[in-house]
Order: sequence, then C-alpha cells, then structure tokens
Amino acid sequence: MLPKSHLAAPDAMESSAAMSDQIAENLSAIRSRIIQACETSGRLATDVGLVAVSKFHPQDAVEAALKAGQRVFGENRVQEAASKFPALRETWPDLRLHIIGGLQTNKAVDACRIADVIETLDRPALSDALEKAAEKTGRLPELLIQVNTGNEPQKSGIPRDEADAFIKTSMLRFGAKVRGLMCIPPEDEDPAPHFHFLTQLAQRHGLPVVSMGMSADFETAIAEGATLVRVGSAIFGSRPMTGS
Repeated sequence: MLPKSHLAAPDAMESSAAMSDQIAENLSAIRSRIIQACETSGRLATDVGLVAVSKFHPQDAVEAALKAGQRVFGENRVQEAASKFPALRETWPDLRLHIIGGLQTNKAVDACRIADVIETLDRPALSDALEKAAEKTGRLPELLIQVNTGNEPQKSGIPRDEADAFIKTSMLRFGAKVRGLMCIPPEDEDPAPHFHFLTQLAQRHGLPVVSMGMSADFETAIAEGATLVRVGSAIFGSRPMTGS
C-alpha cells in the first residue's frame, strides 16, 4: 500500500490546479469589469491599474495570479510580504509590491527594502521614519498619502482638514516620490462622495495617482476618477483563516 502522503498528492495537485484556474478566471472577470467601467465613464482602460490584494493568501495564490498576467500586488503587513515576494521576484522581476496597510514606524526600514509603493503615509512621525529608513537602505519607495475621508477615529489616514498641509509638507520633503493619494471610505456610507473628494484633492496638488475602490465598489471609484483600484476577495476568494 502506498503511504498516505502519496495517496493525497493527486488531490493536492488537483486542488492547486483548480485554485490557479479560479484565480485566472476571477482576474479575467475583474479586468473586463474595469474595462466596462472605464467605457461607461468615458475613460481609457489604460488609465486604471489593478492592485491585486493578496494579504492573508498563500504564496501559491500570488504565483497563480502572476501566471495569469497580474503584476501589481497589495499587502497589509510588511512581514507577510517579506515571506512571499523576494522569492517570487526571482522569477517575475517586473512584479510590483504595494504596502496598503497602516505602517508602524518600526517597520519603515523593512518597508523601504521590500516595497515599490507605500500607500499609507499618513502622519509626520511616519515621514520621519521613512526619511531615516531611506538613508539607511539607500532606497525610498513611491509614496501615496492616505486620507481619512470619513474622519473615522479607528482608521489610519490624515484627517480631511489636515490633508492639504500634510500633502504640501510631504511633497516638499520627498519630492517626486509623492505620487498620489489613497482612501478607504466608511463602510456604512455611500463611497462616491469620498472618492470624489479624494480625486479633487489629488488634482488640486497635481498628483497623478488616486488609489481607491475595492471589490465591492471599484466601479464607483473608477467613475469618480480612480487610477488604481485595490481588489482582493473578488480575485483570491474569501480571506483564509489565520488563527489570530
């Protein structure tokens, strides 16, 4: 009799293949919806990029998305990103990693080493930490400023009434590395006014990148001017159990 491990291997292979097929199918569907949303809004499909949010999903799920042509990924935690992406870069050197979760100042060095974009610059203390980290590592990722458009106390992001001043200060400090803005609207509100506010704020400061919209509302975000949408569950499925 074959060992149980050998008996289980075909099932595991079939499961992996099914996962890859499903992720590729999901990506194709999301891309089609992005194209349709752009056409409806009178925009070019090339104006909107897709960040595949791979947080909490295993490395083989990211690999499946890479094989399906996706190159830009979003991770909440620097430590988790560090466990997945360095090895994947060896095969796909053109992949781009965005840190999209709130960033602790003590993770600034690691973030500068691994990320291509940090979407969550939101306070002077983090600016200080990133400046020191850039000096230490010799590199600074592109930066998006997260704006707390709903002024929600439990969320990261610079408050609305402080956003203009913080954007100006950040642009003076980091120059062209500041590329744009990001937001996460309140769950219980119509996201459209929040998306509109962020687009107008970015335009006022001459910033080209507006990262907004997730699985449930990215089409609304595109209608309001998003240049990046962050989609996770609609690509990778529901979040795996993490045990925490």
